[in-house]
Formats: sequence, structure tokens, C-alpha cells
Amino acid sequence: MNRWIGLLVTSLCVAGTGCSSLGFSSYPSSHLMTHETKRVLDASPRRPAVPRELRQEVLPSRSLEPGDELLIETPELDSEVRVPADQRVMGDGTIDLSEFGRVVVAGLTLEQAEGAIQEILLESGVEPTVVNVRLIESGDRYYVIGEVNSPGSYPLTGNETVLDGLMAAGGLTSRAAVCEMLLARPSEPGSCRVTMPVCYRVITQIGDTTTNYQLRPGDRIFVARQSIWDELLFWRSGQTCSRCCDQHRACRDASSAMGWITSFGAVAESWISPPPVGEAVETGVEAGREPIPDGVPNGPESPSDRADPEALPEGAGELDFSAFLEPR
Repeated sequence: MNRWIGLLVTSLCVAGTGCSSLGFSSYPSSHLMTHETKRVLDASPRRPAVPRELRQEVLPSRSLEPGDELLIETPELDSEVRVPADQRVMGDGTIDLSEFGRVVVAGLTLEQAEGAIQEILLESGVEPTVVNVRLIESGDRYYVIGEVNSPGSYPLTGNETVLDGLMAAGGLTSRAAVCEMLLARPSEPGSCRVTMPVCYRVITQIGDTTTNYQLRPGDRIFVARQSIWDELLFWRSGQTCSRCCDQHRACRDASSAMGWITSFGAVAESWISPPPVGEAVETGVEAGREPIPDGVPNGPESPSDRADPEALPEGAGELDFSAFLEPR
């Protein structure tokens, strides 16, 4: 009898408060990944050909848009033209030049905006004046949604990655489902959808940059909430996510890692040609390191070095640039 009374009290508590210690709720959660999303994500490439950390690209040039913050100035110190320096492009695409009126700059490049402002000044009867327009803050945004401490939209400067976005949002909450994270890229109505899995643990714990994508304007980082089954089966929390299953091996020498290359690594890679895969690289005392004896795991004669490079997953190989850093 007491057991039934306890069950009844628990049911009333859950129905009344909508929560429990396991995270169960009688109300639907907006942070659950839908079956349609999982279907699209499972059908998407696991290694999409997009820029990511260590292989970032410069964002393409864009026209001015509402929300962009501009700095307008005249380089001539003795110029009589005085316009408000700090300007934000309004929703109608204009900026306010005070006594000279408004000018539409949305849809123009910075050079075209300078020409439009100079034309307005000439029409006002002032002497020809050089005007410089600089973009101080772009109106481009990306969004972090779901189980993060500070969800919202954040300004995009051009070099942010998924990890940057998650850290800007305050990191994950204790109820985040680390195996159900994705980056969704905006797409046209009726077109195919661009979804990419995010492997949070391998990004943060072993530095794998495969899913640490470079963010683009409008990107959505979604972090799902753990289901009640995830919380009940807590001993499975340390298992590798199915979308992130990969074979990782430690570098023989940390100096051979690519972290020293600039984030725009493609620039450096254009003039550095790594030695052919499988070809030995000198690692003697003259290079500043003790030689690795045979038989040591991951040594010069380890099976991992003799493996077929085509069979290794993308990004799992090791590059040693020490031969190119010796003094000449």
C-alpha cells in the first residue's frame, strides 16, 4: 500500500512541477534533436569539404548591409566637412550625414559607399573632399542554440570556429548531449540541407580539428539535451559517439604538429612541401632530438608508419616539418 501511495505522490509531483532529478519533464523540451534532423544528419557527409581550424579561408567580400557599423572620416585635417564619424547602417539601408542628409549605402561596397558620400557632399556645394569609410563591426551573426549557458546570436568577425562559438556561449550545460551536436548552414527554401556533425570531445580532448569548422554568416550551432535514457544509462557517457568514431594515434614528436602554422594554414602549405608519406625523416641529435630506438611504439619501424596512407582517415596522419627547420 505504501508503495502505491509513493508512486501516486511522485506522479503528482512530476505532473505539477514538470521536472525530476533525472531531467524528465511532462512538458516537451525544445532542445531535443528531431527524427527528421537525425535523418538528414545521418545522410550528410561525415567529412565535408569545408574550411576548418588550421585550414581557414578568408571570407568572400560582401556588400554593406543593415546593422554594419562604419567609421567615416576625412583624411584632410583642414577640411571643413564635418559628418558623424560612427555610423550604423539603418534598416532602410541609409546612414545619416547630419546637415548633408541621408545616403543609401546598403548593397554597396566600401569603395562605392565612399563615392556615394562624396557625391552627396558635392551636391551640397562643398569643395571636393576625400572620404574614407571603414567597416568597424559587421552585422553578420552566428547562433548558438540549445544546452549552452548563454544561448543567443554572436557577431562574426571571420575567423571563429565551432569551438569559439561554444566558448562564447559559456560552454555546455550539465544536460548537454555531446553526441548530438551539429552545425547547420542556412539554405534556400526547397533546396538540400547542409548539416555537419560536431564531435565536441575529440575537439576539446585530443585536438582533432576535423569537425571544428570555420563559421560562416548565419550558421547555427545546435546542442541537444540529454534524453531520460541518456541519464539513466549514465555509464555509457564515456563511450565514443557513433558519428565521431575514428582511429587516433599520438604524435611521436609534438613539434611536428601543425599548431605552429598560422590559422590560415593553406598559405603556409603553398610553399612548404612535406616529405612523402612513409619516407624516413632524420631525427638525430643534430636536429635537436634523441633518436627513437626501434621497437618503441610509434617509432621509425612501427606498424603505423608502414600502413597504407590511403587507408588512414583524413586528418589522422602526422606531418614532420623538422627537416625544413634546420639551419642553413
